[in-house]
Amino acid sequence: MHIVIIGSGMAGILLAEELHKLSPDTRLTVLTRETHGYYSRPMLSHGFSRDDVETRIVLKSFDALRAEGIEVRAGIEVLSIDRASRSVACRQDGQPASIGYDRLVLAPGSDAFVPPPFRGSEQHFRVINSLDDLIALRRERAGILAGGRTPRWAVIGGGLIGCEVGSDLAKAGDQVVLFHALPRLMERQLVEEDSATLLTVLQGLGIEVRLNAGAEAFEADGDQLAIRLADEHMGEFDGILVATGFKPRTALAEAAGLAIGRGIRVDGYLRTTDPAIHALGDAAECADGRIYAYVMPIRQQALWLARFLSGQTADPWQPPVFQPRAKVHGFSAAHPYIF
Repeated sequence: MHIVIIGSGMAGILLAEELHKLSPDTRLTVLTRETHGYYSRPMLSHGFSRDDVETRIVLKSFDALRAEGIEVRAGIEVLSIDRASRSVACRQDGQPASIGYDRLVLAPGSDAFVPPPFRGSEQHFRVINSLDDLIALRRERAGILAGGRTPRWAVIGGGLIGCEVGSDLAKAGDQVVLFHALPRLMERQLVEEDSATLLTVLQGLGIEVRLNAGAEAFEADGDQLAIRLADEHMGEFDGILVATGFKPRTALAEAAGLAIGRGIRVDGYLRTTDPAIHALGDAAECADGRIYAYVMPIRQQALWLARFLSGQTADPWQPPVFQPRAKVHGFSAAHPYIF
């Protein structure tokens, strides 16, 4: 049997490694547009206060995975899925390719969500959703420091990622202004008391937090950048980071005619509406309507799917009990997170 996995994040790579252990005779092919290797996406938001992050973030090289017996085709773009012929059309180095499968697993991950008013102004802001994004930001920051200035950043979004990135930039010694459109931070994950504690922690790090401050537009301000709010204009920023959530990558599945909701819809066995195609990770909308975009449930999905595909379980996947945690320097929640 040939199992093709699209995506080289935690879901895809952990699935491939566990499947190889449980069923060493199964041919496994991982298709990924990444080239850096298998790296830890959760570490992206802590990529400024550590000098060695570019090396420490890579958990395993693609060559190491190949040495284990897993075929990895890196730097490849998957164009479409042909469900009738059970094949995927790809392009690599400008050359077309078609790869057949017996089972296909979609683990494409997610993109940074960019609110509609910001689209078309991408030249004025950055997101941090990949190692390439982080490397580009670190180079930009190094250039500012080399010029003898302290970088000044605007972080748009007071959710999980915005608070993590803002705290890490502040810990690295930068000036940070965090804008959040709502009246309290991380309102989807924290009770009000913990939101208030988080605000105090961020302010203690030197971050200027602007609540009820929805950014409406970004623009150039001489050699720097500015943000337009409903009743105010703030400028003199070296960079603007938009951290307003994530958007599951569903386009490939949708084009193939698979059912799509907020994510790729799957049943209790992580099967899409095509029984030969599974999906997992933060692109999969599970049978309970939830998207489990956290390390523990994604890890459990990958381990369970490996057992299922290798014939070692017939029971459906069950979400584990888990406790998400914000990686904000100096912050601990006193109450359970909301999920």
